[in-house]
Amino acid sequence: MTRMKHWQDVVSAVFGVWLIVSAWALGFAGETAPMANAVIVGILLLGVALGAIFTPKAWEEWVELVLGLWLVASPWLLSFSAMREPRANAVIVGLIVAILALWVLLTDKDYGGWWRKAAH
Repeated sequence: MTRMKHWQDVVSAVFGVWLIVSAWALGFAGETAPMANAVIVGILLLGVALGAIFTPKAWEEWVELVLGLWLVASPWLLSFSAMREPRANAVIVGLIVAILALWVLLTDKDYGGWWRKAAH
């Protein structure tokens, strides 16, 4: 069995599971836009994070970054920014996921080579 490359992907997978159940746990399952957003992004995040755990590729970290940024912006883009719980859930989880993905992209020499080469 191969060693896990990034612990951050496990954390992102856990946040994917959290997003899937968060609408019911936080009580906004009756609100279509934030509930669908949380479930869909949660499924995507879980799938990409599991892929990154078992067959790590740089593109998976980029997808996690994009999903995190989408979560941060989604309350305003999907018009649920006035709802405290779904907004906070999306923004906080999105920031964490984006930071973790960026961390991997910036610190893994196999993934971050494109920006290091330009600096020389």
